Amino acid sequence: MTISTTTHLNFRGTARQALEFYQSVFGGEVTAATYGQFGMPEGIPGFDKIVFGQLESPTAIRLMAYDIPGQDDQDPAATAGATRRENGATITDRTFFQSLRADSLDEIQRYWDGLSKGATIVEPLAASAWSAGFGMLTDRFGVTWVLDVAG
Repeated sequence: MTISTTTHLNFRGTARQALEFYQSVFGGEVTAATYGQFGMPEGIPGFDKIVFGQLESPTAIRLMAYDIPGQDDQDPAATAGATRRENGATITDRTFFQSLRADSLDEIQRYWDGLSKGATIVEPLAASAWSAGFGMLTDRFGVTWVLDVAG
């Protein structure tokens, strides 16, 4: 039996833009359908928002995305996580990280370069004790990515 997992990302009105961004980073094909295409009457708020969005890349990266009904907030930081102060630093709690692992530093560097456009760098991509390259960033849509090279 073969099992695969797919990350399903929830957005507050920016799913289409996020899918287009991830397509520019990973390549592949985007499939998207709006609430209107699934029967929501025209003129209702959210009619043009994404109810089903998917990116499938040739390198087996698959992401799904949709806009939470009634939640329209163009600021990704509004949903990125709760913040707290700890030892003088601001810490953002995340409910999940998206992990991306490659076999070579060149490959992971390519994805890093794409995802880092407009991102907040949490940990710069660099060699670590366990990997030839490890880094963490929160992209411009509020998704935190952990990228590393397989050991």
